[in-house]
Amino acid sequence: MAVDDTSAVAQFPSWIGRFSGPGPATLVFPHAGGAAVNYRPLALALAAGADTYVMQYPQRADRFREPPAETLPELARGLFDAAPWHDLGPLRLFGHSMGSIVAFEFARLAEERGIEIQRLWASAAPAPGVIAGLRKVPTGDADLRAELAQLGGTDPRILADEEFLALLLAPVRSDYLAFNRYRCAPGVTIRADINVLGGRSDDRVGTDLLEGWAEHTTGACTVSLYDGGHFYHYEHIDTLANRIIADA
Repeated sequence: MAVDDTSAVAQFPSWIGRFSGPGPATLVFPHAGGAAVNYRPLALALAAGADTYVMQYPQRADRFREPPAETLPELARGLFDAAPWHDLGPLRLFGHSMGSIVAFEFARLAEERGIEIQRLWASAAPAPGVIAGLRKVPTGDADLRAELAQLGGTDPRILADEEFLALLLAPVRSDYLAFNRYRCAPGVTIRADINVLGGRSDDRVGTDLLEGWAEHTTGACTVSLYDGGHFYHYEHIDTLANRIIADA
């Protein structure tokens, strides 16, 4: 449900972006190196039928001077502890790429504390239990530049601007280091249903890696593919928002 109590809303830090809507609370978790502003179009679309909250990670925008989390569970805990999520009722979570893992860890914390997670939407991310066995993502400057260019999703003008690129590489590197440290046993589950999403042309996260999410819920798990690559969701904002809203 949407939060109407202004005292409850006042307890949320300013770096959690709220897009007020009439439906269930829906939390959005950005990708590695991503900022809340990257998900503004999706949040605006979701607000047509969901009370939407976009997370901001340390080292960017109004959290620029905050140190990064060393691990993804630490990042999730910081987001969980930042606000009285129990006041929102059942939550829906949407994460993209690394954000899916952060959302999963957030869901674990929430369920342990009696907060119902209605559904987790895990987009373009390998299942938590297989990450430790994957190749490490690069963290050196040159490799990071090549990685960002190959993945897409980053404005080419930023990649060509040394000053802006330096600002971007710091949070990307920190997020990648946390991702490389991530470990999760295959049998770790949440109760919430999981809807897994991916791009048909994503050469980093194939269907086999997406299907592994079924091992991490005691509920239902579905996998849906859309045209596009790793950042396919930028091309399907309205479709995704309508689907999430309709799933209330």
